[in-house]
Amino acid sequence: MIRIDAVTKTFRRTPVLDRLSLEIGAGDRVALIGANGAGKTTLIRCLLGEYSHGGTIEIDGKAPRKARREVLKRIGFVPQLPPPLKMPVGELIHFAAQVCDSAPERMVDLAGALGLELAEVSGRPFHKLSGGQKQKILVAIALGRDVELLILDEPTANLDPAARRGLFDMLAERAHLPMIVSSHRLDEIAGLVNRVVELDRGRVVLDDRVEEADDTAAVQACRLEIARVDLAFEKAVGEWGFTSDAGRLVWHGRVAGPDRLRFLGMLARYSGLLTVIELGARGAVPDLSDAGRTRRAG
Repeated sequence: MIRIDAVTKTFRRTPVLDRLSLEIGAGDRVALIGANGAGKTTLIRCLLGEYSHGGTIEIDGKAPRKARREVLKRIGFVPQLPPPLKMPVGELIHFAAQVCDSAPERMVDLAGALGLELAEVSGRPFHKLSGGQKQKILVAIALGRDVELLILDEPTANLDPAARRGLFDMLAERAHLPMIVSSHRLDEIAGLVNRVVELDRGRVVLDDRVEEADDTAAVQACRLEIARVDLAFEKAVGEWGFTSDAGRLVWHGRVAGPDRLRFLGMLARYSGLLTVIELGARGAVPDLSDAGRTRRAG
């Protein structure tokens, strides 16, 4: 469904996406992870046709930059930062519904399920709402449409715990749709996704599919290498039962299949420190050095 081939994007001579290549199929529900500055939001903006870039991006054979209106009709998008819209909320809901040929009542109901009664804020300008209110409206607009792809950039930002649970329930009901969910909290979305893609300095350094394990209960051997000794990292992997050699730069342990996404979410916090991850016979083995190679074990 999505083909990304050797995509590059530079801001002020600084590469943000570095010949990034990736394919996402119709059955993929992708957790897009990585540290701040890894290129997640830039990649999403390229997918939406907002940025020009080197290389090729196609969604169902169409380039988002050239056929933006047609591509965007197929996408439900929740941005990381809400746009500074001055339109009253009621008008915004009706405008959004009209543009995508949807019923505004669907969006009103979804906002209510997230804990926001739109009737109470319908006359207020969108940009004067609280962060949580804005996020609930953006989620309701994105999920209240008939789309073929969901792209969500930190969708839980500013949501209270009850609204987060409501959001994940809604996404679970749409698990038949391909989706890309950018998040700093892989543990929150582990039950929703079936693939984890990690970016570092604009490159794919980890691409792990949940289905790759023949037995999800199987325990997988794991080997980690880090660039320097780090006490916080040692404490984190120590809680997973990992041990190290005398130099404390190479760590070994075992991870149960059902815990794999939670474990990768923990490692994502240390993407700037890790140089090698080897996870099981089929696990990705990313090299985060300047060469930036991604290898496969076995």
